[in-house]
Amino acid sequence: MSASPSLPLLKRIPPGLWVGLVWFVVAVEPIVEYVLMPPSRKYSLSYPRHGLDPLSARLLLAIAFVMIMAGSAQLRRRTSMGYGLLLTGTVFSTVAWRQHEIPPVQYLGVDIALCYIAAARPRRTSLIAAAAALATLPCYLALRLGLGEQDALGSDPYIALIVVIAWLVGNSIRQSRLHTEELHARAAAQAVTAERLRIAREMHDTVAHSIGIIALQAGAAARVIETQPDRAREAMLTVEKTGRETLAGLRRMLGALRQADREADGMAGQDTARTAGRTTARTTARTAEVPQEPAAPASLRPAVGLADVERLAATTTAAGVRVEVRWQGRRRPLPPDLDLAAFRIVQESVTNVVRHSGADSCRVSVDYGEEEIAIEVRDRGKGPAPDAGHDTGYGVVGMRERIALLDGDFTAGPGTDGGFRVAARLPLPADARTR
Repeated sequence: MSASPSLPLLKRIPPGLWVGLVWFVVAVEPIVEYVLMPPSRKYSLSYPRHGLDPLSARLLLAIAFVMIMAGSAQLRRRTSMGYGLLLTGTVFSTVAWRQHEIPPVQYLGVDIALCYIAAARPRRTSLIAAAAALATLPCYLALRLGLGEQDALGSDPYIALIVVIAWLVGNSIRQSRLHTEELHARAAAQAVTAERLRIAREMHDTVAHSIGIIALQAGAAARVIETQPDRAREAMLTVEKTGRETLAGLRRMLGALRQADREADGMAGQDTARTAGRTTARTTARTAEVPQEPAAPASLRPAVGLADVERLAATTTAAGVRVEVRWQGRRRPLPPDLDLAAFRIVQESVTNVVRHSGADSCRVSVDYGEEEIAIEVRDRGKGPAPDAGHDTGYGVVGMRERIALLDGDFTAGPGTDGGFRVAARLPLPADARTR
């Protein structure tokens, strides 16, 4: 059982706690420095030493602290209410100190809350929050103008700039998160599409050849059942054997798919239990990150490769289309995916010969090179039919997709001396090359 990685400690702290801590540090510092500590030569116009002497000022500052605590606690669940309490508490603190402007440091808690809202909430909500933060500044400007202060602008431009920066930072975080979720969803969709194509190729390559052999043998049996009953019986036994092998292959494939589904369901259930309470979009994005080729037990995988080409040739020859196999180079083990793809190319090409070419024979060449495997299947038939040819069906498309996934080259078309020719080259990985 794989455990999901835990978040860093800093990210596990709720955003409201960050806002509350920052605001409390900024609010307590002038109280300690200008009220509790012994008098010194240093003084501040923003925090006058006797600013909190009246009981009403202390009471108002206490109310501001309570509002900040409540706002920090409600910031995640009730964002609008929590942000409103934070903004109001900040204004109340300036009234308690009898300040004519908001010190930029004292507005830092509101900036952090705005950054969180812009990162986690819709853009309309964050723009309203930014507008509310900026709307408080003209009130202080009007107050200073009414009192006739010389520096009427004060620190308002700097505060407005910090508010805009906080919104931009939060909005960029939100855009990055949305883009990441979109990429995860797109990767999940591509993985599903790739898996469907893989299953479709396997189904086509597994069933099409067998059905072609069955149809050929059944037709031969129907033609000679009265004149040559022994040959008809032999053809029907071949039909039975081929049908059983095809059914066994389908059962193995379905078993692998069911096993993969059970494993995926189990992982999804564990992820859901671990991430209860989180948003559906994030849960979907995480659980969508699965490999494109679901693993299945080895006993459920169809173990076929170039070693089965001789058996394929014997079965097809027994059905009435002689298959000549030519091996070149030193035969050696290949990677499973490459070995399977090479066999499927031969199988589908021979199937097309049986179904479409009308030829009574074909030649299969497999060349083990130093750096690649070359496969060629050639017949001397009539070529692809207009309505059921090689290029109009799914067989050639599937072969081309298989070769493309392995970075190989593939060609299929009429041969120079008639008939049809399929050629594929599959590059070998470094550990499978001869030295």
